[in-house]
Amino acid sequence: MSLVTIQRPAVVPLPTVQVSAPRRWLFVLVAAVLLTQMAIAMITTAVRQTPTVDEPVYIGAAVVQLEQHSLRYNPEHPPLGKLIMATGLAFADVRFDPDFRGDQTEFGRHVLYESGNDPGALLLAARLPMIVLTLLFGLVVLLFATDVSNRSGGLVALALYGFSPDLIAHGSLATLDVAAAGFVLTSAWLSWRARTDPALYLPFAGLALGAALATKTNTLAAVPVVLALVAWQAGYRAAVGVLLAATTVVWISYVSVDSSAAFPQAYLDGIHLQLGLENRVWGGYLFGTHYEGSRWYYLPAALLVKTPLGALLLWAAGAAAMIGRPAAAYVLAPTAVLLAVAMTGSRDLGVRYAIFVPMFLAVAAAVVAHRRYAAIAVALVAASSLWTFPYYLPYSNEVFGGPSKTHLHLHDSNVDWGQDLGRLAERLKRYPGERTWLVYKGAGVPEHHGIHASDPREAPRDEVKGLLVVSNTAIAKADDLLRALVDTSTPIDVVGHSITIFRRP
Repeated sequence: MSLVTIQRPAVVPLPTVQVSAPRRWLFVLVAAVLLTQMAIAMITTAVRQTPTVDEPVYIGAAVVQLEQHSLRYNPEHPPLGKLIMATGLAFADVRFDPDFRGDQTEFGRHVLYESGNDPGALLLAARLPMIVLTLLFGLVVLLFATDVSNRSGGLVALALYGFSPDLIAHGSLATLDVAAAGFVLTSAWLSWRARTDPALYLPFAGLALGAALATKTNTLAAVPVVLALVAWQAGYRAAVGVLLAATTVVWISYVSVDSSAAFPQAYLDGIHLQLGLENRVWGGYLFGTHYEGSRWYYLPAALLVKTPLGALLLWAAGAAAMIGRPAAAYVLAPTAVLLAVAMTGSRDLGVRYAIFVPMFLAVAAAVVAHRRYAAIAVALVAASSLWTFPYYLPYSNEVFGGPSKTHLHLHDSNVDWGQDLGRLAERLKRYPGERTWLVYKGAGVPEHHGIHASDPREAPRDEVKGLLVVSNTAIAKADDLLRALVDTSTPIDVVGHSITIFRRP
């Protein structure tokens, strides 16, 4: 009987490119160029945008923390992020009425628009420290990714971070999302480094974790992940030490503002306020449908829309390649836990609630930097990011039509957060003498910018003639009255991809 030998087909590996680590001087030069372009993009954005919905509240709270050492405004968030903003406001000679009575929204408007201050100057003063902090987190991404791969991987990760439209958009605002996520990332990176030198790095990992907790309470979800990693590598005593260091940072952030602050009661009160917000019913908007409440898949869907295609490719490939490696516990586990918790939230208002995803997954992408497609994907990300300049907030990728179509899929801080009021004032100069009707979603004051308009919802429909100007978020959430006005008007212009100008005969 003859024997037949059956040969298995050869397994063809995925295309790879042997990428040698760049020389140190070239590594530093490329990193500096990437961070410089990000800085230019963020500063340009910060200068041109009027206040978004949340910024006056944070700026007002920062002013009171700085000038009156009081925690009475914005108690739902711990004070550290606002203290960072105050480092810029300290040079702005802010004027306000120390006896002002009103809620935090009213006080923010009072500081920006009613006290003789220059709103643009105050906004920039508060935004610049957050821009610097965002750039520093870029260095963390670079070093973290270099640690888990090599210098080439570090540069790929930094490129994804530096060209991310969401990180540019929110990193240039006086808000708390990027700061909180960046401190969590820093804690995870220092915990990774502590595997080789726990005595050196674990105390700093605890301080970074505390900084995250002292910025936003939603970072509490990261605590069990970081402590579990520390306990796994260095034992439970080390984990307790990290927790104590983190708690100390939170305590210091409160007493540095008000030495009589009752800690931890003030922090617990903030958590209680946040839970109250979560118990409210919020309106969402996804793929053209407005709904009440929340949808568990909202954040993954929104990330799919607002992430450059090249980044999505490298995120997926990097995450798959990292599974099974020790670094996965420090990169993928925090991302998964934080995203899972964020997906249970009741506020479907923007990818800013998952802004940690482009940070951590940029690090994951570093492990596939040697693949042939990596350079092409990074180039596509850069091209897409530069294409949307300077309109980063309303960015969406090419599959979903780009920034001009984002309002058809998403709303609120994904596209229209009130940032284009100043641009609207300039655009209306093209229509001199026309009656203007305005429905604006934002925290700016139209009259300050020379916009004198009436609310069309407060007038008989047949009197609403001329220019009808509507924020795209207001269109997405329009009631029957506003919907009827929009449907019987002709769109003639768009401002910043966030405000539509109609003409009514």
